[in-house]
Amino acid sequence: MKFHKDMLRLYAVTGRRWTGRKTLYEQIEAALKGGVTMVQLREKHLDEAALIAEALPIKELCHRYHVPLIINDYAEVALKIGADGVHVGIEDPSVREIRRNAPKDFIIGATAKTVEQARAAEAAGADYLGVGAVFPSPTKENAIRITTAQLKEICSAVSIPAVAIGGVCLDNLSGLKGGGMAGIAVVSAIFAAEDIQDAAAALRKKAEALVE
Repeated sequence: MKFHKDMLRLYAVTGRRWTGRKTLYEQIEAALKGGVTMVQLREKHLDEAALIAEALPIKELCHRYHVPLIINDYAEVALKIGADGVHVGIEDPSVREIRRNAPKDFIIGATAKTVEQARAAEAAGADYLGVGAVFPSPTKENAIRITTAQLKEICSAVSIPAVAIGGVCLDNLSGLKGGGMAGIAVVSAIFAAEDIQDAAAALRKKAEALVE
């Protein structure tokens, strides 16, 4: 799936801690119905076989809604199952190495917390950046915080689009205005919601009015 910055408008990152009455698959489908534009499957504790088994039906689900599926960290798994891309952190395998072994339209996202990291990721071949944490995050309590001014500085320093991540929710979203990002990435604001579809729809509407 060819990457476009509009895919970052509302980027849903999965969080298994909120599965209960619904399976993760059902939660993702509700989010897709609500209008998410990209899905990242984030599973830190599954082995490769279990991750592949989980990711394959989710990939088919996302493609039914014409939304790309990104795998967090595990580039080899993403390539093996034909996912649309991978997102890697600062400590993960280098973007350059992944780009060297990936098909032409394989999407690579990279975490960046500084201008230097952003420029390095772009030079290595990243398609987009995940920049944050812009607010206190319930999923990464020790995440380094950045200000909206720092977000704008990072976004302005590179030509590839960026998504703001970290504690983003409907109530604080307006605080990112002027940040220069192409969209927002959310975890609990979608997957911890009582009504995931409604939460995604509300976030999408507000994100459309906010991004530049």
